[in-house]
Amino acid sequence: MRDQYGRELNDLRISLTDRCNLRCVYCMPEEGIDFRPPEELLRDGELLLLVRIAAELGVMRVRLTGGEPTVRPAVVDLVGAIGAVPGIRDLSMTTNGILLEYLAADLARAGLRRVNVSLDTLDPQKFGRITRGGRVERVLAGIARAEAVGLLPMKINAVVVRGFNEEDVVSLARLTLERPWEVRFIEVMPFGAVADVADAGIVTSEETMARIEAALGPLEAIDLSGGDPARTYRLRAAAGTLGFISPVSQPFCSKCGRLRLTADGRLRLCLLRDDEVDLLTPLRRGASYDELKEIFAAGAYRRPFGHALAERLFPEKRVMIQIGG
Repeated sequence: MRDQYGRELNDLRISLTDRCNLRCVYCMPEEGIDFRPPEELLRDGELLLLVRIAAELGVMRVRLTGGEPTVRPAVVDLVGAIGAVPGIRDLSMTTNGILLEYLAADLARAGLRRVNVSLDTLDPQKFGRITRGGRVERVLAGIARAEAVGLLPMKINAVVVRGFNEEDVVSLARLTLERPWEVRFIEVMPFGAVADVADAGIVTSEETMARIEAALGPLEAIDLSGGDPARTYRLRAAAGTLGFISPVSQPFCSKCGRLRLTADGRLRLCLLRDDEVDLLTPLRRGASYDELKEIFAAGAYRRPFGHALAERLFPEKRVMIQIGG
């Protein structure tokens, strides 16, 4: 499966729910959002049907996101069912880690291969401020449990927001000196009702790199292709690596092979554009398997080349919690 620009599409991000047990400042507006009622979200059987279609079209990698994917009912059983779909070779999850201490072992047994854990700071007070009430100790316990049950390699995602945690990148980078983790620093992206927070809070990857090098020494380049999409480096003699994801300052759209399926059954063609294809409505109106497959493939083909942040055209219809990143 390829889009109109010839990019191979083999990576599907699936939002299992628009709900979350945290309320991060760059992900959800302070007043909250109107969550979709359960009847407007993909049921397990519907989601699995769309995963089978995606796999037949060439998708090999699936990453489960949210909101927070671990709050979806019966998530362990769903992981097992997705992992059993023919053609799916890699199944991973991005999580805030709050419930990982309790679910990691069951998820690993069900077929989950690895996790990316969101961790924007190690400072308990700052973590509470960014997440509006979360406890960093829960996340660290979840990371330890995930490592113990073999959900590896461990990747830590830190969204860097000016005025919140730009100084904390050094302590996060220091983790890689002794731990074989990839700590990844992500430029905050403007979305809908929180676009003002993100727009004012952008810290470029170059600024983050300079801060780390000033404190911990030079970074040695490992992979600068951006196809991951992280550009990866290593501190001298470190056990782990550092990744820098720069959707604002160094877009990687030309190499992007990702599609996104929202919890309410829309195929989102670009993370940072509002263009979507409704799959849930035709599915529930009785469209045949082949018809759904054609709708999926046609939508995927017309993916835009990339976002338009440089023109200050921000996605408005959803905030990040409704997409999953």
